[in-house]
Amino acid sequence: MDAHAHHDHTGCGDGHHPASASAPADPNDPVRGMMVPPPIPAGSAPAATIYTCPMHPQIRASKPGNCPICGMALEPVMPTLDEGPNAEYVNFAHRFWWTLPLTVTVTGLAMLGHRWHLLDAAIQPWVELGLAAPVVWWAGWPFFVRWWQSLVNQSPNMWTLIGTGVAVAFLYSAVATIAPQVFPASFAVDGRVAVYFESAAVIVSLTLLGQLLELRARSRTSAAIKALLGLAPKTARRLRDDGGEEDVGLSQVHVGDRVRVRPGERVPVDGEVLEGRSNVDESMLTGEAVPVEKTAGSKVIGATINGSGSLVMRAEKVGAATVLSQIVQLVGAAQRSRAPLQRMADRVAYWFVLAVFAIALVTFVVWGLFGPDSSWVYGTVNAIAVLIIACPCALGLATPMSIMVATGRGATSGVLFKDAEAIERMGTVDTLIVDKTGTLTAGKPVFQGVVAAEGRQEDEVLHVAATLDQGSEHPLADAIVVEARKRGTPLGPVTDFESSTGSGVRGRVDGRLTAVGNTVLLTEMGIDPGPLLTAAEGWREQGASVVYVAADGQLLGLIAIADPIKESTPQALATLEAAGIRIIMATGDGLTTARAVGRQLRLQEVHGELRPQDKADLVARLKAEGRRVAMAGDGINDAPALAAADVGISMGTGTDVAMAASHVTLVKGDLRGIARARELSTATVANMKQNLGFAFLYNSIGIPIAAGALYPEFGVLLSPMIAALAMSLSSVSVVGNALRLRGE
Repeated sequence: MDAHAHHDHTGCGDGHHPASASAPADPNDPVRGMMVPPPIPAGSAPAATIYTCPMHPQIRASKPGNCPICGMALEPVMPTLDEGPNAEYVNFAHRFWWTLPLTVTVTGLAMLGHRWHLLDAAIQPWVELGLAAPVVWWAGWPFFVRWWQSLVNQSPNMWTLIGTGVAVAFLYSAVATIAPQVFPASFAVDGRVAVYFESAAVIVSLTLLGQLLELRARSRTSAAIKALLGLAPKTARRLRDDGGEEDVGLSQVHVGDRVRVRPGERVPVDGEVLEGRSNVDESMLTGEAVPVEKTAGSKVIGATINGSGSLVMRAEKVGAATVLSQIVQLVGAAQRSRAPLQRMADRVAYWFVLAVFAIALVTFVVWGLFGPDSSWVYGTVNAIAVLIIACPCALGLATPMSIMVATGRGATSGVLFKDAEAIERMGTVDTLIVDKTGTLTAGKPVFQGVVAAEGRQEDEVLHVAATLDQGSEHPLADAIVVEARKRGTPLGPVTDFESSTGSGVRGRVDGRLTAVGNTVLLTEMGIDPGPLLTAAEGWREQGASVVYVAADGQLLGLIAIADPIKESTPQALATLEAAGIRIIMATGDGLTTARAVGRQLRLQEVHGELRPQDKADLVARLKAEGRRVAMAGDGINDAPALAAADVGISMGTGTDVAMAASHVTLVKGDLRGIARARELSTATVANMKQNLGFAFLYNSIGIPIAAGALYPEFGVLLSPMIAALAMSLSSVSVVGNALRLRGE
């Protein structure tokens, strides 16, 4: 927002607008207007759980199942504190541990049975068949279900490769055991057809193990949301009308209830302090470690921690309406969104699976036709190894895991990303346009003075301005109303109230058509501000904003209001400039005021007297020059520019409209959050590229080795069992690398 006049909204950017035009901006509601699905109350489960795929968030289902695209088990869109152990993890662990002894036994027999003559050569294949069958067809049954679904859905994925590889190894071996005579002599090794039951069993066991490790690691990506959910207290101490007090469950607290918050307790819901004084730790939402003083009239946020004082508050937002619940919902939505890099990976993975099948077929044929003795056996084994090692699970997990961890990390630092694309874009920003009021400044303007036109009285000017501004939520308007009440100036009724975003407000006061706003508004009404230009410039040179007051086409006077610069602003701008960011201030305030503030902050580029469309045009011009532009603001007049920018950044203390148009919300409204967001974005994109690079490198090296590329020169072949181990570890390594972002 900017202050060009409190309705000097060309800069204040928020212009006067009637309270009914939109819900009042609540400085303690940093996520309203972000246009996400209805939030889930903190600490409670949704009425109907919706399930989605970690890799393909566009998939939605009303019950658990498998993703029709990648085959991965669906997970709840929003985790809850009371959810039990991961059902897929329990299922896979059960299958893995019960069949592991069978896998170890069949592998031992295959490796040592013939050498140590443990069993008769004719009996051993039948024993291996009996041991491997439960592993393959019971422990591995979920894999075959997903294999079949991938065929039915015409969506080749990792389970297509695993299911085919295991089935080929087991069925080939079963036929070789039951009817060895159907194979030609070229399939014989030492006079008998070789069997590979141990390969099929080991592939299943190692894939199960890899899934268990991956599921355990993935569960940690939702730790941020669960940590936020865990912040909500379970009870509140409600004050009864008879003067008594009672502890009630959080779900029993209603809007309007009075609640006591004792020292050391968490604030139960969002509301306003009625009595008492204390310092409240809001770091769990804002990332700011310094406690904030709260007295009567102060707003408090649910789940923040009360200090040593006792407070009595009135509940204003409960359940799903609290800031905490909305943040949890927003973070969950961002975690399930898809980054542009993910869309590229999805397209690659689809064709990659088809290419792997082609490579496996070529491997089988080439080995069969040109290999050494028992060439078709070599062809079969190497084709299976190609299918197993090439599973694209690591490729599919590369970006979703990074996004999930990064959004959780940002939420705990007071930075809320709207979606994965916002995370990707933020790191590319090289130009930042900042609004003034509420962005660079505190957004809490203070009355400085009033100047009456010739023949007019200061009391008349203040009476008209304050009366008209009663219907506005703009901070400059609030400063005028507060001063009028402090002086005891009477305020009358307003009719025909009208707001012009970026210029000011109009209405009838005492039967007269009145207006409060900037020079743009005066020009529209045919009123000459000339008689007061000198006084206005004098105030603006001191960094104050000026609003003109008029009635019945006559200039009554002006009012000067100053908005102090936030303490954190100089440090934040210095950090951003050090990172190579070009910083531009764009405000609706008068150019003199803008330049005065710019001098204080040592800004090289300042634009003043901008209307909302002018700010959007500035964004468009910079983008046309090839700049990657971020816009930071918090007012209604900033919304067009926020939407037009590559990355729109809204202050959590701003209006709903601004936050709805933005891609990133800073909960505390502190510009230092932009630097944190950019650093996290850069780290996240680097992490995703590392994951994708590893996945591609792994396959580019693993597939040729599995196909037998090293055999002619070095005599090296890759066992399907080793391929299965490598495949599982690749997925785990990708998830592990993503979890490093928690420390960024």
